[in-house]
Amino acid sequence: MIAGRGFLDPLGISSFDEEHSEREERWVSLGRESYGKVLVLVHTFAEFSAEEWGIRIISARKATKREARQYEEIER
Repeated sequence: MIAGRGFLDPLGISSFDEEHSEREERWVSLGRESYGKVLVLVHTFAEFSAEEWGIRIISARKATKREARQYEEIER
């Protein structure tokens, strides 16, 4: 599993994780990777310079059945 592929999903969704953003802003994203698996990605944005930003993945895993169902409902 290459976690970054979950960000390529044009139907992927992200939400701000207020509960775990004490030290840095964290986001949770759901996205389907190229093999069809729905992934849960916890990430933050990293500033490399004034003009350059990137995504730092904190954790990535296959979505549970419940999370995958939620994604499917939103995807429609």
